[in-house]
Amino acid sequence: MFKKWTGVLLATALVSPMAALAQGPAQTAQAPADGTGGAEAVQPADQVLTNGIVYTVDRNRNFAEAVAIRGDKIVYVGSDEDARKYVGKNTKVTDLQGKMVLPGFIDSHTHASKTTGLIYSIDLFDGGSMEEYVAIIKEFVKAHPQEPSLQGRGWSNPVAPGIGPRKEVLDEIDAKTPIALTSDDGHSLWVNSAALALAGITKETPNPEGGIIERDPKTGEPSGTLREKAMDLVLKKIGGYTVQQYKSGIEEYQRRAVERGVTTVRDPDMLRYPNVLEAYEELAKENKLTIRFRNAVTANPDKGPEQIAEFVKIRERDQYPLFQVNAVKIFMDGVVEGATAYLEKPYEHKETNGELIWDVDNYNKTAAAADKAGFQLHVHSIGDASTRIALDGMEYAQKQNGAHDARHSLVHLQLVNPQDIERFQKLGAVGIVQPFWFMQEDGYYDEIEVPYLGEERAKKEYPMKSFLNKGIHIASSSDYIVTPEFNPLHGIQQGITRIAEGETDPGKIANPDERATLPDMIASFTIDGAYANHVEDITGSLEPGKKADLVVLEQNLFAIPAAKIKDVKVLLTMVEGKEVYHSQKETKK
Repeated sequence: MFKKWTGVLLATALVSPMAALAQGPAQTAQAPADGTGGAEAVQPADQVLTNGIVYTVDRNRNFAEAVAIRGDKIVYVGSDEDARKYVGKNTKVTDLQGKMVLPGFIDSHTHASKTTGLIYSIDLFDGGSMEEYVAIIKEFVKAHPQEPSLQGRGWSNPVAPGIGPRKEVLDEIDAKTPIALTSDDGHSLWVNSAALALAGITKETPNPEGGIIERDPKTGEPSGTLREKAMDLVLKKIGGYTVQQYKSGIEEYQRRAVERGVTTVRDPDMLRYPNVLEAYEELAKENKLTIRFRNAVTANPDKGPEQIAEFVKIRERDQYPLFQVNAVKIFMDGVVEGATAYLEKPYEHKETNGELIWDVDNYNKTAAAADKAGFQLHVHSIGDASTRIALDGMEYAQKQNGAHDARHSLVHLQLVNPQDIERFQKLGAVGIVQPFWFMQEDGYYDEIEVPYLGEERAKKEYPMKSFLNKGIHIASSSDYIVTPEFNPLHGIQQGITRIAEGETDPGKIANPDERATLPDMIASFTIDGAYANHVEDITGSLEPGKKADLVVLEQNLFAIPAAKIKDVKVLLTMVEGKEVYHSQKETKK
Protein backbone atom coordinates (compact mmCIF):
# COMPACT_ATOMS: atom_id res chain seq x y z
CA MET A 1 0.00 0.00 0.00
CA PHE A 2 2.89 2.32 0.72
CA LYS A 3 6.01 2.93 -1.38
CA LYS A 4 9.36 4.45 -0.60
CA TRP A 5 9.45 8.20 -1.17
CA THR A 6 11.67 8.86 -4.16
CA GLY A 7 10.34 11.91 -5.94
CA VAL A 8 10.38 15.65 -5.43
CA LEU A 9 8.06 16.68 -2.61
CA LEU A 10 5.21 19.07 -3.23
CA ALA A 11 5.33 22.29 -1.26
CA THR A 12 1.94 22.83 0.30
CA ALA A 13 1.16 23.99 3.79
CA LEU A 14 -0.76 23.59 6.99
CA VAL A 15 -4.25 24.79 6.23
CA SER A 16 -7.62 24.78 7.93
CA PRO A 17 -10.30 22.24 6.89
CA MET A 18 -12.33 24.89 5.08
CA ALA A 19 -9.29 26.26 3.29
CA ALA A 20 -8.26 22.78 2.28
CA LEU A 21 -11.49 22.44 0.32
CA ALA A 22 -10.94 25.75 -1.44
CA GLN A 23 -8.43 26.75 -4.10
CA GLY A 24 -5.00 28.14 -3.27
CA PRO A 25 -4.51 27.54 0.48
CA ALA A 26 -2.22 29.95 2.27
CA GLN A 27 1.41 28.92 2.68
CA THR A 28 2.20 28.44 6.37
CA ALA A 29 4.21 25.82 8.20
CA GLN A 30 4.50 24.51 11.72
CA ALA A 31 7.89 25.08 13.33
CA PRO A 32 10.01 22.02 14.06
CA ALA A 33 10.49 20.94 17.67
CA ASP A 34 14.25 21.40 17.40
CA GLY A 35 14.04 25.14 17.95
CA THR A 36 15.70 25.87 14.61
CA GLY A 37 12.72 27.59 13.08
CA GLY A 38 13.31 25.41 10.02
CA ALA A 39 15.98 27.74 8.57
CA GLU A 40 18.98 25.51 9.26
CA ALA A 41 19.81 21.84 8.91
CA VAL A 42 18.21 19.78 11.65
CA GLN A 43 18.94 16.43 13.20
CA PRO A 44 17.50 13.69 10.95
CA ALA A 45 14.30 12.01 11.97
CA ASP A 46 13.90 8.28 12.37
CA GLN A 47 10.76 8.30 10.23
CA VAL A 48 9.14 10.72 7.82
CA LEU A 49 5.66 10.27 6.40
CA THR A 50 5.12 12.33 3.25
CA ASN A 51 2.55 13.05 0.56
CA GLY A 52 -0.36 12.57 2.92
CA ILE A 53 -3.52 14.38 3.94
CA VAL A 54 -2.56 15.04 7.53
CA TYR A 55 -5.44 16.35 9.65
CA THR A 56 -3.64 17.54 12.76
CA VAL A 57 -6.68 18.26 14.99
CA ASP A 58 -4.60 21.03 16.54
CA ARG A 59 -6.14 24.22 17.91
CA ASN A 60 -6.76 25.61 14.42
CA ARG A 61 -7.74 22.25 12.89
CA ASN A 62 -4.94 22.53 10.34
CA PHE A 63 -4.12 20.20 7.48
CA ALA A 64 -0.55 19.30 6.48
CA GLU A 65 1.31 16.91 4.17
CA ALA A 66 4.13 15.43 6.22
CA VAL A 67 5.03 14.22 9.70
CA ALA A 68 8.57 13.63 11.00
CA ILE A 69 9.18 11.37 14.01
CA ARG A 70 12.30 11.00 16.14
CA GLY A 71 12.21 8.38 18.84
CA ASP A 72 8.73 8.36 20.37
CA LYS A 73 7.83 11.97 19.51
CA ILE A 74 6.72 14.09 16.61
CA VAL A 75 9.38 16.66 15.66
CA TYR A 76 7.76 18.23 12.62
CA VAL A 77 4.36 18.62 10.98
CA GLY A 78 4.02 20.64 7.81
CA SER A 79 4.80 20.67 4.10
CA ASP A 80 6.53 17.94 2.13
CA GLU A 81 9.19 20.40 1.02
CA ASP A 82 10.21 21.38 4.55
CA ALA A 83 10.04 17.76 5.69
CA ARG A 84 13.05 17.02 3.46
CA LYS A 85 15.25 18.69 6.11
CA TYR A 86 14.52 15.73 8.39
CA VAL A 87 15.56 13.03 5.94
CA GLY A 88 19.00 11.49 6.60
CA LYS A 89 20.67 8.39 5.26
CA ASN A 90 19.01 6.19 7.92
CA THR A 91 15.59 7.84 7.88
CA LYS A 92 12.69 5.60 6.92
CA VAL A 93 10.59 7.60 4.46
CA THR A 94 7.07 6.49 3.58
CA ASP A 95 5.13 7.91 0.64
CA LEU A 96 1.52 7.89 1.77
CA GLN A 97 0.25 8.42 -1.78
CA GLY A 98 -2.47 10.77 -0.61
CA LYS A 99 -3.70 8.63 2.26
CA MET A 100 -5.12 10.34 5.36
CA VAL A 101 -3.29 10.67 8.67
CA LEU A 102 -5.11 11.33 11.95
CA PRO A 103 -4.06 11.31 15.59
CA GLY A 104 -4.48 7.87 17.16
CA PHE A 105 -8.05 7.29 18.25
CA ILE A 106 -8.99 7.47 21.93
CA ASP A 107 -11.77 5.32 23.40
CA SER A 108 -12.65 7.03 26.65
CA HIS A 109 -14.80 4.25 28.13
CA THR A 110 -14.15 0.67 27.07
CA HIS A 111 -14.14 -2.56 29.05
CA ALA A 112 -10.95 -3.90 27.50
CA SER A 113 -10.40 -6.52 30.20
CA LYS A 114 -13.81 -8.06 29.52
CA THR A 115 -12.39 -9.50 26.32
CA THR A 116 -11.37 -12.26 28.71
CA GLY A 117 -14.98 -13.39 28.92
CA LEU A 118 -15.19 -13.72 25.15
CA ILE A 119 -12.26 -16.14 25.27
CA TYR A 120 -13.07 -18.20 28.36
CA SER A 121 -16.85 -18.19 28.59
CA ILE A 122 -20.12 -18.49 26.65
CA ASP A 123 -20.31 -15.80 23.95
CA LEU A 124 -23.92 -14.93 23.13
CA PHE A 125 -23.25 -11.77 21.13
CA ASP A 126 -23.81 -13.54 17.81
CA GLY A 127 -27.22 -14.83 18.90
CA GLY A 128 -30.39 -12.88 18.20
CA SER A 129 -33.16 -15.09 19.56
CA MET A 130 -33.82 -17.38 22.51
CA GLU A 131 -33.45 -20.39 20.21
CA GLU A 132 -30.00 -19.23 19.10
CA TYR A 133 -28.94 -18.56 22.69
CA VAL A 134 -30.01 -22.06 23.70
CA ALA A 135 -28.04 -23.61 20.82
CA ILE A 136 -24.87 -21.67 21.75
CA ILE A 137 -25.17 -22.57 25.44
CA LYS A 138 -25.78 -26.26 24.70
CA GLU A 139 -22.71 -26.41 22.47
CA PHE A 140 -20.54 -24.81 25.15
CA VAL A 141 -21.89 -27.07 27.92
CA LYS A 142 -21.22 -30.15 25.78
CA ALA A 143 -17.63 -29.03 25.19
CA HIS A 144 -17.00 -28.21 28.90
CA PRO A 145 -18.59 -31.04 30.89
CA GLN A 146 -16.39 -30.73 33.99
CA GLU A 147 -16.73 -26.99 34.71
CA PRO A 148 -17.87 -26.23 38.30
CA SER A 149 -19.82 -23.23 37.00
CA LEU A 150 -20.54 -21.61 33.64
CA GLN A 151 -20.38 -17.91 32.82
CA GLY A 152 -21.07 -15.92 29.68
CA ARG A 153 -22.26 -12.67 28.23
CA GLY A 154 -24.11 -11.11 25.35
CA TRP A 155 -27.87 -11.80 25.54
CA SER A 156 -30.03 -8.88 24.49
CA ASN A 157 -32.88 -7.43 26.55
CA PRO A 158 -35.27 -7.08 23.57
CA VAL A 159 -35.20 -10.88 23.19
CA ALA A 160 -36.73 -11.18 26.66
CA PRO A 161 -38.34 -7.85 27.64
CA GLY A 162 -40.19 -7.27 30.90
CA ILE A 163 -38.86 -9.50 33.68
CA GLY A 164 -36.15 -10.90 31.43
CA PRO A 165 -35.16 -14.46 30.44
CA ARG A 166 -36.34 -17.32 32.63
CA LYS A 167 -34.38 -19.79 34.73
CA GLU A 168 -36.37 -22.72 33.32
CA VAL A 169 -34.73 -22.27 29.90
CA LEU A 170 -31.31 -22.78 31.45
CA ASP A 171 -32.52 -25.55 33.77
CA GLU A 172 -33.49 -27.62 30.73
CA ILE A 173 -29.89 -27.35 29.49
CA ASP A 174 -28.16 -28.01 32.83
CA ALA A 175 -30.02 -27.97 36.13
CA LYS A 176 -27.05 -28.95 38.31
CA THR A 177 -24.22 -26.63 37.24
CA PRO A 178 -24.65 -22.94 38.20
CA ILE A 179 -25.02 -20.84 35.04
CA ALA A 180 -24.70 -17.04 35.08
CA LEU A 181 -24.97 -15.09 31.82
CA THR A 182 -24.55 -11.32 31.74
CA SER A 183 -26.62 -9.24 29.32
CA ASP A 184 -24.91 -7.37 26.51
CA ASP A 185 -25.21 -4.09 28.44
CA GLY A 186 -23.68 -5.59 31.59
CA HIS A 187 -26.58 -4.61 33.85
CA SER A 188 -28.59 -7.84 34.09
CA LEU A 189 -27.75 -11.46 34.84
CA TRP A 190 -29.62 -14.52 33.55
CA VAL A 191 -29.25 -17.47 35.91
CA ASN A 192 -30.53 -21.00 36.40
CA SER A 193 -31.96 -22.53 39.55
CA ALA A 194 -28.57 -23.92 40.59
CA ALA A 195 -27.08 -20.42 40.54
CA LEU A 196 -29.97 -19.04 42.59
CA ALA A 197 -29.51 -21.88 45.10
CA LEU A 198 -25.76 -21.25 45.27
CA ALA A 199 -26.44 -17.63 46.21
CA GLY A 200 -29.28 -18.56 48.59
CA ILE A 201 -31.82 -16.50 46.64
CA THR A 202 -35.40 -17.54 47.40
CA LYS A 203 -38.88 -16.06 47.26
CA GLU A 204 -38.20 -14.45 50.65
CA THR A 205 -34.92 -12.80 49.63
CA PRO A 206 -35.44 -9.01 49.53
CA ASN A 207 -34.09 -6.88 46.72
CA PRO A 208 -30.64 -5.61 47.70
CA GLU A 209 -30.21 -1.86 47.80
CA GLY A 210 -29.60 -0.70 44.24
CA GLY A 211 -30.71 -4.02 42.70
CA ILE A 212 -33.74 -5.99 41.57
CA ILE A 213 -34.52 -9.70 41.76
CA GLU A 214 -37.06 -10.19 38.98
CA ARG A 215 -39.92 -12.43 40.08
CA ASP A 216 -42.67 -14.52 38.52
CA PRO A 217 -45.79 -12.31 38.60
CA LYS A 218 -47.97 -15.24 39.72
CA THR A 219 -45.82 -17.07 42.26
CA GLY A 220 -43.39 -14.37 43.41
CA GLU A 221 -40.51 -16.82 42.94
CA PRO A 222 -37.22 -15.50 41.47
CA SER A 223 -37.75 -15.81 37.72
CA GLY A 224 -34.12 -16.05 36.64
CA THR A 225 -33.04 -12.46 35.94
CA LEU A 226 -31.12 -10.26 38.38
CA ARG A 227 -30.60 -6.53 37.83
CA GLU A 228 -27.75 -4.26 38.92
CA LYS A 229 -26.54 -4.91 42.51
CA ALA A 230 -28.59 -8.11 42.68
CA MET A 231 -26.16 -9.59 40.14
CA ASP A 232 -23.43 -9.58 42.77
CA LEU A 233 -25.34 -12.08 44.90
CA VAL A 234 -24.49 -14.76 42.33
CA LEU A 235 -21.28 -13.43 40.81
CA LYS A 236 -19.50 -13.28 44.17
CA LYS A 237 -20.26 -16.95 44.72
CA ILE A 238 -19.23 -18.14 41.28
CA GLY A 239 -15.95 -16.24 41.21
CA GLY A 240 -14.07 -14.75 38.29
CA TYR A 241 -11.11 -15.31 36.01
CA THR A 242 -7.45 -15.77 36.91
CA VAL A 243 -4.75 -13.15 36.47
CA GLN A 244 -3.33 -15.11 33.53
CA GLN A 245 -6.74 -15.31 31.86
CA TYR A 246 -7.21 -11.56 32.22
CA LYS A 247 -3.75 -10.96 30.79
CA SER A 248 -4.67 -13.02 27.75
CA GLY A 249 -7.90 -11.08 27.36
CA ILE A 250 -6.21 -7.68 27.60
CA GLU A 251 -3.58 -8.71 25.05
CA GLU A 252 -6.31 -9.87 22.68
CA TYR A 253 -8.09 -6.54 23.15
CA GLN A 254 -4.90 -4.69 22.24
CA ARG A 255 -4.65 -6.68 19.02
CA ARG A 256 -8.20 -5.73 18.10
CA ALA A 257 -7.72 -2.11 19.16
CA VAL A 258 -4.69 -1.34 17.01
CA GLU A 259 -6.39 -2.87 13.97
CA ARG A 260 -9.01 -0.16 14.47
CA GLY A 261 -6.53 2.66 15.08
CA VAL A 262 -7.18 2.88 18.84
CA THR A 263 -4.08 4.01 20.74
CA THR A 264 -5.40 5.21 24.14
CA VAL A 265 -8.28 3.90 26.25
CA ARG A 266 -9.87 4.05 29.67
CA ASP A 267 -10.92 0.72 31.18
CA PRO A 268 -13.16 1.50 34.20
CA ASP A 269 -13.23 -1.99 35.72
CA MET A 270 -10.32 -1.91 38.20
CA LEU A 271 -11.34 -3.53 41.51
CA ARG A 272 -14.88 -4.32 40.34
CA TYR A 273 -13.67 -7.80 39.40
CA PRO A 274 -10.86 -9.67 41.16
CA ASN A 275 -7.52 -9.99 39.35
CA VAL A 276 -8.10 -7.31 36.68
CA LEU A 277 -5.81 -4.75 38.27
CA GLU A 278 -3.14 -7.36 38.91
CA ALA A 279 -3.27 -8.43 35.25
CA TYR A 280 -2.64 -4.87 34.06
CA GLU A 281 0.19 -4.44 36.53
CA GLU A 282 1.93 -7.60 35.38
CA LEU A 283 1.57 -6.69 31.71
CA ALA A 284 3.02 -3.24 32.43
CA LYS A 285 6.00 -4.73 34.29
CA GLU A 286 6.58 -7.20 31.45
CA ASN A 287 6.42 -4.41 28.82
CA LYS A 288 3.59 -6.19 27.05
CA LEU A 289 1.26 -3.21 26.77
CA THR A 290 1.15 -1.81 23.24
CA ILE A 291 -1.42 0.95 23.75
CA ARG A 292 -1.94 3.56 26.49
CA PHE A 293 -4.30 2.83 29.39
CA ARG A 294 -5.58 5.50 31.77
CA ASN A 295 -7.91 3.42 33.89
CA ALA A 296 -10.43 3.92 36.67
CA VAL A 297 -10.94 2.08 39.95
CA THR A 298 -14.58 1.29 40.73
CA ALA A 299 -15.81 2.71 44.01
CA ASN A 300 -18.04 0.52 46.18
CA PRO A 301 -21.40 2.17 47.05
CA ASP A 302 -21.45 0.16 50.30
CA LYS A 303 -18.35 2.06 51.39
CA GLY A 304 -17.64 5.76 51.62
CA PRO A 305 -14.77 8.26 51.55
CA GLU A 306 -12.49 5.86 53.45
CA GLN A 307 -11.92 3.77 50.29
CA ILE A 308 -10.13 6.66 48.56
CA ALA A 309 -6.98 6.01 50.60
CA GLU A 310 -6.65 2.59 48.95
CA PHE A 311 -7.11 4.18 45.52
CA VAL A 312 -4.28 6.60 46.21
CA LYS A 313 -1.93 3.70 46.96
CA ILE A 314 -2.90 2.03 43.68
CA ARG A 315 -2.27 5.25 41.76
CA GLU A 316 1.12 5.74 43.38
CA ARG A 317 2.38 2.25 42.56
CA ASP A 318 1.00 2.18 39.01
CA GLN A 319 2.88 4.97 37.28
CA TYR A 320 3.95 3.16 34.14
CA PRO A 321 4.23 5.01 30.81
CA LEU A 322 1.39 3.02 29.28
CA PHE A 323 -0.60 2.13 32.39
CA GLN A 324 -1.86 4.49 35.05
CA VAL A 325 -4.98 4.80 37.19
CA ASN A 326 -6.25 8.37 37.36
CA ALA A 327 -10.02 8.14 37.88
CA VAL A 328 -12.68 6.77 40.22
CA LYS A 329 -15.66 5.05 38.61
CA ILE A 330 -19.09 5.60 40.14
CA PHE A 331 -22.13 3.56 39.10
CA MET A 332 -24.89 6.07 39.76
CA ASP A 333 -27.82 4.26 38.15
CA GLY A 334 -28.71 1.40 35.81
CA VAL A 335 -30.12 1.23 32.28
CA VAL A 336 -33.44 1.99 30.59
CA GLU A 337 -33.94 -1.56 29.30
CA GLY A 338 -33.87 -2.87 32.86
CA ALA A 339 -36.02 0.04 34.13
CA THR A 340 -33.11 0.84 36.46
CA ALA A 341 -31.91 4.11 34.92
CA TYR A 342 -32.92 6.82 37.43
CA LEU A 343 -35.45 9.22 35.88
CA GLU A 344 -37.01 12.50 36.95
CA LYS A 345 -40.44 11.17 35.95
CA PRO A 346 -41.60 7.55 36.31
CA TYR A 347 -41.36 4.98 33.55
CA GLU A 348 -44.42 4.60 31.35
CA HIS A 349 -44.70 0.82 31.76
CA LYS A 350 -44.29 0.49 35.53
CA GLU A 351 -44.57 2.68 38.61
CA THR A 352 -40.91 3.35 39.28
CA ASN A 353 -38.34 6.06 38.64
CA GLY A 354 -35.59 3.46 38.46
CA GLU A 355 -32.74 2.64 40.81
CA LEU A 356 -30.28 5.08 42.36
CA ILE A 357 -27.34 2.86 43.28
CA TRP A 358 -25.58 5.31 45.63
CA ASP A 359 -26.95 6.97 48.73
CA VAL A 360 -26.79 10.67 47.83
CA ASP A 361 -24.98 11.84 50.96
CA ASN A 362 -22.44 9.03 50.70
CA TYR A 363 -21.85 9.82 47.03
CA ASN A 364 -21.30 13.51 47.77
CA LYS A 365 -18.74 12.78 50.49
CA THR A 366 -16.97 10.14 48.40
CA ALA A 367 -16.90 12.47 45.40
CA ALA A 368 -15.38 15.23 47.52
CA ALA A 369 -12.74 12.87 48.93
CA ALA A 370 -11.80 11.62 45.46
CA ASP A 371 -11.64 15.16 44.13
CA LYS A 372 -9.45 16.29 47.03
CA ALA A 373 -7.08 13.39 46.35
CA GLY A 374 -6.70 14.50 42.74
CA PHE A 375 -8.84 11.83 41.10
CA GLN A 376 -11.19 12.44 38.23
CA LEU A 377 -14.73 11.18 38.81
CA HIS A 378 -15.97 8.90 36.03
CA VAL A 379 -19.70 8.53 36.63
CA HIS A 380 -22.03 6.10 34.87
CA SER A 381 -25.26 8.05 34.43
CA ILE A 382 -28.09 7.12 32.05
CA GLY A 383 -31.15 8.87 33.47
CA ASP A 384 -31.79 12.61 33.76
CA ALA A 385 -32.32 12.43 37.53
CA SER A 386 -29.11 10.48 37.94
CA THR A 387 -27.14 13.05 35.96
CA ARG A 388 -28.52 15.88 38.07
CA ILE A 389 -27.47 14.09 41.27
CA ALA A 390 -24.05 13.33 39.80
CA LEU A 391 -23.55 17.01 38.97
CA ASP A 392 -24.74 17.95 42.47
CA GLY A 393 -21.94 15.81 43.90
CA MET A 394 -19.37 17.46 41.66
CA GLU A 395 -20.62 20.86 42.75
CA TYR A 396 -20.41 19.73 46.38
CA ALA A 397 -16.80 18.65 45.82
CA GLN A 398 -15.97 21.98 44.24
CA LYS A 399 -17.42 23.88 47.21
CA GLN A 400 -15.48 21.69 49.63
CA ASN A 401 -12.14 21.74 47.84
CA GLY A 402 -12.22 24.82 45.64
CA ALA A 403 -12.38 24.96 41.86
CA HIS A 404 -9.54 23.31 39.95
CA ASP A 405 -8.95 21.50 36.67
CA ALA A 406 -10.71 18.30 37.75
CA ARG A 407 -12.47 17.37 34.50
CA HIS A 408 -14.94 15.08 36.19
CA SER A 409 -16.82 13.10 33.57
CA LEU A 410 -20.30 11.70 33.15
CA VAL A 411 -20.65 8.67 30.93
CA HIS A 412 -23.59 7.66 28.65
CA LEU A 413 -26.00 10.61 29.15
CA GLN A 414 -28.99 8.98 27.46
CA LEU A 415 -31.41 11.49 28.94
CA VAL A 416 -30.30 14.93 30.13
CA ASN A 417 -32.39 17.84 31.41
CA PRO A 418 -31.42 20.82 29.17
CA GLN A 419 -30.89 22.95 32.27
CA ASP A 420 -28.12 20.61 33.38
CA ILE A 421 -26.13 21.14 30.18
CA GLU A 422 -25.34 24.64 31.44
CA ARG A 423 -24.06 23.10 34.66
CA PHE A 424 -21.51 21.01 32.77
CA GLN A 425 -19.95 24.21 31.56
CA LYS A 426 -19.96 25.89 34.98
CA LEU A 427 -18.41 22.85 36.66
CA GLY A 428 -15.90 22.11 33.91
CA ALA A 429 -17.44 18.64 33.58
CA VAL A 430 -16.81 16.44 30.54
CA GLY A 431 -19.41 14.35 28.74
CA ILE A 432 -18.43 10.88 27.50
CA VAL A 433 -20.90 9.53 24.98
CA GLN A 434 -21.29 6.42 22.81
CA PRO A 435 -22.22 7.61 19.29
CA PHE A 436 -22.50 3.97 18.19
CA TRP A 437 -25.91 4.05 19.92
CA PHE A 438 -27.19 7.20 18.21
CA MET A 439 -30.00 5.58 16.21
CA GLN A 440 -33.53 4.26 16.46
CA GLU A 441 -32.28 0.71 16.73
CA ASP A 442 -34.58 -2.14 15.76
CA GLY A 443 -35.77 -4.01 18.80
CA TYR A 444 -34.75 -1.26 21.20
CA TYR A 445 -36.41 1.95 20.09
CA ASP A 446 -39.92 0.72 19.27
CA GLU A 447 -40.04 -2.18 21.71
CA ILE A 448 -38.24 -0.78 24.76
CA GLU A 449 -37.37 2.92 24.62
CA VAL A 450 -40.72 4.26 23.43
CA PRO A 451 -42.87 1.94 25.61
CA TYR A 452 -40.67 2.46 28.66
CA LEU A 453 -39.98 6.20 28.31
CA GLY A 454 -42.85 7.46 26.20
CA GLU A 455 -42.34 8.90 22.73
CA GLU A 456 -41.56 12.45 23.93
CA ARG A 457 -38.62 11.36 26.07
CA ALA A 458 -37.44 8.74 23.57
CA LYS A 459 -37.12 11.40 20.87
CA LYS A 460 -34.74 13.42 23.05
CA GLU A 461 -32.23 10.68 23.76
CA TYR A 462 -28.47 11.03 23.48
CA PRO A 463 -27.78 14.76 23.13
CA MET A 464 -24.37 15.73 21.76
CA LYS A 465 -24.52 18.86 19.63
CA SER A 466 -26.24 20.73 22.47
CA PHE A 467 -23.12 20.18 24.59
CA LEU A 468 -20.75 21.16 21.79
CA ASN A 469 -22.71 24.36 21.14
CA LYS A 470 -21.97 25.39 24.72
CA GLY A 471 -18.25 24.74 24.36
CA ILE A 472 -18.35 21.62 26.56
CA HIS A 473 -15.75 18.95 25.91
CA ILE A 474 -17.40 15.78 24.62
CA ALA A 475 -15.32 12.63 24.29
CA SER A 476 -16.59 9.61 22.39
CA SER A 477 -16.28 5.98 23.38
CA SER A 478 -17.64 2.58 22.49
CA ASP A 479 -18.49 1.05 25.86
CA TYR A 480 -17.08 -2.16 24.39
CA ILE A 481 -18.05 -4.99 24.96
CA VAL A 482 -21.57 -3.59 25.21
CA THR A 483 -20.76 -2.43 21.67
CA PRO A 484 -19.06 -5.54 20.25
CA GLU A 485 -17.69 -3.76 17.14
CA PHE A 486 -15.86 -0.74 18.50
CA ASN A 487 -14.25 0.72 15.36
CA PRO A 488 -14.08 4.52 15.99
CA LEU A 489 -14.77 5.17 12.30
CA HIS A 490 -18.17 3.56 12.79
CA GLY A 491 -18.76 5.81 15.80
CA ILE A 492 -17.74 8.88 13.79
CA GLN A 493 -20.21 7.98 11.05
CA GLN A 494 -23.03 7.33 13.51
CA GLY A 495 -22.47 10.62 15.30
CA ILE A 496 -22.91 12.46 12.00
CA THR A 497 -25.84 10.51 10.55
CA ARG A 498 -27.71 9.30 13.66
CA ILE A 499 -29.59 6.79 11.53
CA ALA A 500 -29.41 3.01 11.22
CA GLU A 501 -27.38 1.64 8.34
CA GLY A 502 -29.47 1.22 5.19
CA GLU A 503 -32.35 3.33 6.55
CA THR A 504 -33.42 6.15 4.21
CA ASP A 505 -36.50 7.55 5.97
CA PRO A 506 -35.56 10.97 7.45
CA GLY A 507 -38.12 10.31 10.16
CA LYS A 508 -35.84 7.56 11.46
CA ILE A 509 -32.99 9.96 12.28
CA ALA A 510 -32.53 9.84 16.05
CA ASN A 511 -32.87 13.31 17.61
CA PRO A 512 -31.69 15.01 14.38
CA ASP A 513 -30.89 18.37 15.99
CA GLU A 514 -28.08 16.61 17.86
CA ARG A 515 -26.17 15.54 14.72
CA ALA A 516 -22.49 16.47 14.94
CA THR A 517 -20.11 17.47 12.16
CA LEU A 518 -17.16 15.44 10.91
CA PRO A 519 -14.64 17.74 12.67
CA ASP A 520 -16.73 17.43 15.86
CA MET A 521 -16.66 13.66 15.72
CA ILE A 522 -12.96 13.35 14.88
CA ALA A 523 -12.15 15.67 17.78
CA SER A 524 -14.30 13.60 20.14
CA PHE A 525 -12.21 10.51 19.34
CA THR A 526 -8.88 12.38 19.47
CA ILE A 527 -8.11 15.70 21.18
CA ASP A 528 -11.28 15.81 23.30
CA GLY A 529 -10.70 12.20 24.32
CA ALA A 530 -7.19 13.20 25.32
CA TYR A 531 -8.58 16.13 27.31
CA ALA A 532 -11.10 13.85 29.04
CA ASN A 533 -8.28 11.53 30.13
CA HIS A 534 -5.79 14.26 31.12
CA VAL A 535 -3.33 13.30 28.37
CA GLU A 536 -3.79 16.15 25.89
CA ASP A 537 -0.23 17.28 26.65
CA ILE A 538 1.16 14.11 25.07
CA THR A 539 -1.45 12.89 22.55
CA GLY A 540 -4.73 13.68 20.81
CA SER A 541 -3.31 15.89 18.06
CA LEU A 542 -0.39 15.77 15.64
CA GLU A 543 1.97 18.50 16.87
CA PRO A 544 5.71 18.74 17.51
CA GLY A 545 6.60 17.59 21.00
CA LYS A 546 3.70 15.18 21.35
CA LYS A 547 3.98 11.41 21.29
CA ALA A 548 3.84 9.92 17.81
CA ASP A 549 0.42 8.30 18.15
CA LEU A 550 -1.19 8.24 14.73
CA VAL A 551 -3.32 6.28 12.31
CA VAL A 552 -3.17 6.14 8.51
CA LEU A 553 -6.48 5.66 6.71
CA GLU A 554 -7.10 4.43 3.20
CA GLN A 555 -9.31 7.42 2.30
CA ASN A 556 -9.76 11.09 3.15
CA LEU A 557 -12.82 11.26 5.43
CA PHE A 558 -13.56 14.80 4.23
CA ALA A 559 -13.89 13.61 0.63
CA ILE A 560 -16.40 10.76 1.04
CA PRO A 561 -20.08 10.54 2.04
CA ALA A 562 -20.63 10.26 5.78
CA ALA A 563 -22.45 6.95 5.26
CA LYS A 564 -19.20 5.43 3.91
CA ILE A 565 -16.89 6.38 6.77
CA LYS A 566 -17.21 3.13 8.70
CA ASP A 567 -15.96 1.18 5.68
CA VAL A 568 -12.65 3.06 5.44
CA LYS A 569 -9.69 0.78 6.14
CA VAL A 570 -7.03 1.42 8.77
CA LEU A 571 -3.66 0.87 7.09
CA LEU A 572 -1.18 1.76 9.82
CA THR A 573 -1.28 2.45 13.56
CA MET A 574 1.59 3.89 15.59
CA VAL A 575 1.92 4.32 19.34
CA GLU A 576 4.81 6.47 20.54
CA GLY A 577 6.58 6.06 17.21
CA LYS A 578 6.28 2.26 17.16
CA GLU A 579 4.37 0.52 14.42
CA VAL A 580 1.80 -1.61 16.27
CA TYR A 581 -0.36 -2.46 13.27
CA HIS A 582 0.23 -2.55 9.53
CA SER A 583 -2.24 -3.92 7.02
CA GLN A 584 0.62 -5.15 4.83
CA LYS A 585 3.60 -6.38 6.81
CA GLU A 586 5.61 -7.03 3.66
CA THR A 587 5.98 -3.28 3.00
CA LYS A 588 9.65 -2.39 2.54
CA LYS A 589 11.60 0.71 3.39
